[in-house]
Amino acid sequence: MKTLLIGLTALLLLSGCTNKNDMDRALEAQGFTNIQETGYNFFSCSQDDFYHSGFKATNAQGKSVEGTVCSGILFKSATIRY
Repeated sequence: MKTLLIGLTALLLLSGCTNKNDMDRALEAQGFTNIQETGYNFFSCSQDDFYHSGFKATNAQGKSVEGTVCSGILFKSATIRY
């Protein structure tokens, strides 16, 4: 029971590790529209990234795409991964 409680607490803490402002800025700079945040994506970014912001959006060609915007806390710009 103790292990389950610790695991659930860890998941709740990780779910808050998104950065909507950086995500919107990075996606809009690449021509994305209709941006929707889908939450934290656990295994989509490298170990150097702190924020793992999942998204659904429409790209510049008008197609729907899903991916993750990865970014760090300091001195690391955002990276879009599909």
